[in-house]
Amino acid sequence: MSRQDYYETLGVSKTATAAELKKAYRTKAMKYHPDKNPGDKEAEERFKECSAAYEILSDQNKRAQYDQYGHEAFSQGQGGGHHGFSGGNFTDIFEE
Repeated sequence: MSRQDYYETLGVSKTATAAELKKAYRTKAMKYHPDKNPGDKEAEERFKECSAAYEILSDQNKRAQYDQYGHEAFSQGQGGGHHGFSGGNFTDIFEE
């Protein structure tokens, strides 16, 4: 998937409301849905990009993280906002 700005992917401004995001996502999803574009890999990729963008921007907490850190907030190594904490058993450090 490309690293295009999620707001650009959906064609909305950074100040878009939840209703504007939903409308933009539905429009793009209908346009690029694999069922409407059978065998079109580019349309399938655009559909995935739009879905990923909407998943982040429609959640207030994820949107705030995205606005602050961009794609890096959700990339490997960042722990999805946990900043790399593995979540393992804390007693493991004493057993080593």
